[in-house]
Amino acid sequence: MTDAAEPKPDPELTVTGRRRRSLRSSTAIMAAGTGTSRILGLVRNAMLIAAIGANAPAANAYDIANKLPNAMFAILAAGVLNAALVPQIVKAFQRKGGERTVDRILTVGGVLTLGATIVLTLSAQLWVVLYTRDWPPEMIALATAFAFWCIPQLFFYGLYTLVGEVLNAREQFGWFMWAPVLNNVVAIAGLGAYLVLFGPFDAASPVDPEDWTAGAIALVGGVATLGVASQALILIIPMVRGGYRWHWRWRGPKGELTTIGRIAGWALAAVLVEQVAVLLTTQVAAAANPDGSELDIAGNAAYFYALSLYLVPHSLVTVSIATAMYTAMARHAASDDVASLRADLSRGLRSVGVFTVFATVAMIVMAPYVVRVVYPTTKPAEAASITEVLIAMLLGLVPLGATVLFKRMYFVLEDARSIFYMHIPMAIAWVGVAYGVMALTEPRWWTVGVGLGLAASNWVGVILRAGGLRRRLDGLDGRRVLVTHGKALLAAGAAGGIGWLLLQLAPPASELTGVPGAGVSLLIVMGVGTAMIAVYAAGLWALRVREARDAAAPLLRRLGRR
Repeated sequence: MTDAAEPKPDPELTVTGRRRRSLRSSTAIMAAGTGTSRILGLVRNAMLIAAIGANAPAANAYDIANKLPNAMFAILAAGVLNAALVPQIVKAFQRKGGERTVDRILTVGGVLTLGATIVLTLSAQLWVVLYTRDWPPEMIALATAFAFWCIPQLFFYGLYTLVGEVLNAREQFGWFMWAPVLNNVVAIAGLGAYLVLFGPFDAASPVDPEDWTAGAIALVGGVATLGVASQALILIIPMVRGGYRWHWRWRGPKGELTTIGRIAGWALAAVLVEQVAVLLTTQVAAAANPDGSELDIAGNAAYFYALSLYLVPHSLVTVSIATAMYTAMARHAASDDVASLRADLSRGLRSVGVFTVFATVAMIVMAPYVVRVVYPTTKPAEAASITEVLIAMLLGLVPLGATVLFKRMYFVLEDARSIFYMHIPMAIAWVGVAYGVMALTEPRWWTVGVGLGLAASNWVGVILRAGGLRRRLDGLDGRRVLVTHGKALLAAGAAGGIGWLLLQLAPPASELTGVPGAGVSLLIVMGVGTAMIAVYAAGLWALRVREARDAAAPLLRRLGRR
């Protein structure tokens, strides 16, 4: 009687529920860390604009220098490590004696990254020339001086990724996402010192490239590298506390790293293709305003500031969800559990889509005011140039979220080869659109064309990767995913319409200048944003979008208890 009256819960549903709660919990921790880091990063960028401007010569020179370690890291480490490490480290920790393999991965990866950092730093000027176009000698010299201080970040980015992937494989997610907070704190302190010692940027009389002193260059570039070093070194603490202690191991059993080498080789090839596109499109942006004399023309620095805003919603949700799911996906792949892999991917696509669809609409509607809030010291012409690039990029935000999840799935399936072949048409789309706009329009629109090319590349990538995985996973639960995205688009469209109507009552963003204007813009963004969120949430609820209900469930339970 008791069993009949109180049926036992379905074990599969119980496990699924635990997985969903675990995913929400891990995602929330990482999103909080990423959110804090991104906010501080935007503060850092605002202070950087206050120090060296947005479209000024020094701004473009520093942007190229600081871009180099990121591009080099992507070529030498990021794609390779993300492709190979997590799946292989998860497998290593699951078998007896697997820590030896992890020791060897960290040893070999660390040594190779250090060697590459030394060589690339010594050849700094070559890389500056390669990434620019039509720059005068004094601009090349200033960017090279910054690069000598910035390129050493490459080693610390490598260390951060190596140690961070060990933490992720052991499901110690929080530290990896919170460590960049320290990076931004150090950078903000350094820029604060610069503003005290050298004063803020003056658009009426900007410092010529040849007049920059060694001390000013060292403070701006050196503090940036110190921040990255802090971000990497702090991860050693949780790694040791978590029970793993690294030991030097250069050699090991024959064939131990064969799988990693094979996957890493194809991943490296894919990243090389992507970085060729980055190089070519950076040349377009750098050529738009080579001497920084036109404040209303977006150059490579304005592109960076727009990209920083564009990546905020992506980093907050997509990266957090993908990172939290990656370890579980690797386990399912190791056990050939295709059904669970398909379910993981479907849940991730739906959860990410509900957020990115709204983020796209909301940020496009409020873009001029968001730029004014985040970069209060920019002149109206500079803010407008950043806004135009941002809106172009936002057209590819939704497919960006999906492509990241698809890419992680290919990696857990140990199929980096397909990623390589798909990167070729993606790179062609990006470069083709950028150079097409460059050929057909005036320089003001060249950097906007780079943003449009990035959006086009994301759409090409999502179509190709979805098609490939559909065959590998015997379907993608596509109908359910598309229905969720369609409902989200309907609700976001209604929210966007309300937001646009409300903004007609606000003063134009171009009239809101300086810190007071940023304060007014903040109030506008908060008020209009709140109204849009309310309309969007109501729309999702009315359309019975389960992902929205799952996200709201913890809050509703807490309110119920109160």
